Amino acid sequence: MSQTLTPVLSVHPIRALADEKFNVLVEYLEPGCPVTIRSLHHSEDKDYWEAYGHYISDHRGSVSISEDVSTGGTYTGKQPMGLLWSMRPVPGGRTNLRLRKLNVSTPMLVNISVHSGHKGFRDQPALASVLTERWYMAPGVQRININEKGVRGTMFIPPGSGPFPGMLDLWGGGGGLLDYRAALLGSHGYVTMAVEYFKVSDAQAAEPVMSYFEKAFEMLRDHPQVKSDRVGIIGLSFGSLVALSLAAESIIIKPHCIVCISTIHTKPPGKDLSLFNPVFTSKSKEMRVDENNSQIWKDACLPLIEDPAMKLNVGTIDCPMLLVNGCDDQNWPSVETAADIEKMMCEAGKKHLLTRLDYPDTGHLIEPPFGPHFRATNFVIGRTKEKVVVLWGGHTKPHSDAQEDSWRKTLRFLHQHMYCSMNKANL
Repeated sequence: MSQTLTPVLSVHPIRALADEKFNVLVEYLEPGCPVTIRSLHHSEDKDYWEAYGHYISDHRGSVSISEDVSTGGTYTGKQPMGLLWSMRPVPGGRTNLRLRKLNVSTPMLVNISVHSGHKGFRDQPALASVLTERWYMAPGVQRININEKGVRGTMFIPPGSGPFPGMLDLWGGGGGLLDYRAALLGSHGYVTMAVEYFKVSDAQAAEPVMSYFEKAFEMLRDHPQVKSDRVGIIGLSFGSLVALSLAAESIIIKPHCIVCISTIHTKPPGKDLSLFNPVFTSKSKEMRVDENNSQIWKDACLPLIEDPAMKLNVGTIDCPMLLVNGCDDQNWPSVETAADIEKMMCEAGKKHLLTRLDYPDTGHLIEPPFGPHFRATNFVIGRTKEKVVVLWGGHTKPHSDAQEDSWRKTLRFLHQHMYCSMNKANL
């Protein structure tokens, strides 16, 4: 590439929250010049992830990913955030991985570079590059480790005088502590507590009984920076079952609203939510696999949601509820579950409390926006410790669109029920 000026690559903003958009601009190329714009991230698990798009510079010798069309790569078309949501492990790396931020006190570092041509870009030096920072914690947010009264987790407190609404953040059956969504909610003005259960680093597993989550809710509710009558719950997969169980059955706590992602309302009677796992794994012989030997759990689990003895009586719930589900969920019949919940809420005269979001071609793992889509990943099953590959479902572009849209609507739902109602009460 012969030219008098050195290409310049800029990213705005270069430091941003993980749910904020950015723009990548390349200038001082020759007009009509083929280039590849690439993102590269070295994960905390020591794996390299990449995404890239092929572009042709315009008559000014510029490429803007917000305005120009990618003609090939890991994404095509006009996709301002394609360099993030289409990330995948680099060729030759480990397979069936899941990219998650483990330490939210540090940013996710993503190197954005521009290379000459559309082929062989990995083997050539970049024409220009910029290191960007993607943060889950906004400036001023406090992160506090929680290990008291038998409850373990982390709490995020927004900057300011407070008190703020609170959110209890619950993840799925993989267990452990994941707090990047909680950090983002803390960055949006909610004191958020991510709770650890099933497995912990020192192997002293916190069992998911109702009293454990009630205690965690009470700890959050009673924090001096929390508006005690404005505490909600957000849960994905097994976490959604916990959220529904607390809202429907607890006589100790009452959430102000709940958000359930990839919804489950199936559980054996009683307070021990871990009994869900034996019921779930009892269906393992009926589970089928796809052409890549990834396990498909959805079909085997469909009979569970049709058994009245195995369903929560969600008609007793008296708080606003948002259900977010993917129509290509291959792990759990979440859309069918949402339809059943809607039926029960209608029969109880409470349909006005329910908001449903069903997304076509979207899988089970619906996360905050601009994170990569994981159609199938490695998974360790409960106490058996069996290592398998699970098919979660979804297709990259529509799944990524669903993550962006559902996050925006989740924040709107929370603001409506946690902030607007609080402001009206103060009038």
